[in-house]
Amino acid sequence: MFPTFTLRYSRLPAHFFEPFTPVTVEKPTLIAFNQTLAETLGFDLTAFDEQQATEWFSGNELPPGAEPVAQAYAGHQFGGFSPRLGDGRAVLLGEVTDRHGQLRDIQLKGAGRTPFSRGGDGRAPLGPVLREYLISEAMHIMGIPATRALAAVTTGERVMRRMPEPGAVLTRVASSHIRVGTFQYFGSRHDAEAVRVLADHVIERHYPELSDTPEQDRYLALLKAIQQRQAELVARWMGVGFIHGVMNTDNTSIAGETIDFGPCAFMERYDPKTVFSSIDTGGRYAYVNQPVILQWNMARLAEAMLPLFDADEQRAIERATEVVQGFSEQYLDAWLGVMREKLGLVQAEDSDQALIEALQEAMRVGRADFTLTFRQLGECARGEDGDAALLALFEQDAGIRSWLEQWRARLAREARSADEIARHMQAINPLYIPRNHQVEQALSAAAEGDFKPFETLREILAHPFEEQPGREAWTLPASPDEAVFRTFCGT
Repeated sequence: MFPTFTLRYSRLPAHFFEPFTPVTVEKPTLIAFNQTLAETLGFDLTAFDEQQATEWFSGNELPPGAEPVAQAYAGHQFGGFSPRLGDGRAVLLGEVTDRHGQLRDIQLKGAGRTPFSRGGDGRAPLGPVLREYLISEAMHIMGIPATRALAAVTTGERVMRRMPEPGAVLTRVASSHIRVGTFQYFGSRHDAEAVRVLADHVIERHYPELSDTPEQDRYLALLKAIQQRQAELVARWMGVGFIHGVMNTDNTSIAGETIDFGPCAFMERYDPKTVFSSIDTGGRYAYVNQPVILQWNMARLAEAMLPLFDADEQRAIERATEVVQGFSEQYLDAWLGVMREKLGLVQAEDSDQALIEALQEAMRVGRADFTLTFRQLGECARGEDGDAALLALFEQDAGIRSWLEQWRARLAREARSADEIARHMQAINPLYIPRNHQVEQALSAAAEGDFKPFETLREILAHPFEEQPGREAWTLPASPDEAVFRTFCGT
């Protein structure tokens, strides 16, 4: 049933990882299995055996061909550098080639104490496992690059966080689990050869188009390419109101995927300073700061890769600085592309940035729901009949009334019909998102053994752009007594 493993990462030098066998659990139960993803990965579902799958996805048995390792990495956490982090509760089983010819990591998260656990228990509570399952899959379906969830298993054991909680293991799939912090691990040790080996591995796996670039320019081109993917990723986050919550360098994927769904959430009422993470007391990773932090993370990547850019350190610094300073333009282009699309604009005009920022200000002053504003604008694109429902989202609507006039004048310069514009907007502006209160309700029920709310939410989020009759309540923001303003990391 299990596809054939390749072992690319575990064939790298031995100091890139620590061999680690998952710690067995007491009484595993398979509670979620992503058949669509499994088929893409090459699983033989005609031979699916739930009991066998449960043993594999809990870590009680190794799938055929797996050689599990815990990966080494470092990272800046809230600005402070930790030279040795690594997979403290995760294990990479190996890589498989999916049906599209893409190499994909399969990792167990919550698999027990590893050599990198630093005193932790190496386990994962059920709530964070299900949160990551729901949100990572929702991100993927909305077209935002993300790691994905293949399976979730309860362990039959309790883990202690703020209180005793049911334990679980998540099977996570990624283009890879290589992070900015992976480069930092070797860079901080002045191991230039390891940095080069890692960079060559990343080029082969993620950026093969750079393999023919002359060596003197290849690694700088790699930095720029990683930065481009990250700029596009964060622009997409901003386009759906997603707040990662913990953009540490060890949570920044070299592949350009959203990774490590800890204290993340989707913004409801538009406020650029929104923070959900219980540990982000200073607002370092607030919604508005995400592009700034991403550039900061890219500077840390550049520092780790510095010996690859030029034998002369000063020239290497100058070359890297030029690339990192170019992030602002890369991000602005990506963000304008995302926001133009959300507003039904295909042609680019110089005034578009001011138009987008004026909408954001109207939303901020009017305390409007981010998701529903863009969704309703799709109806407004058809004509003024949709205006009343849009205005109802705003506590103060003077700003949005004025903005609508500007936007319609801008739409009139597009070479498409109103109906075509509206259909396009509804196809890319979601109606259903993982609203924080709904996620928390599902997780609370699951902790008591009731997985029906989780399954319902999972089913709804599988079709985020389609109206689902009878499920209108799932489109609504939290009421004052439902609102959840703080989210917690599963560690």
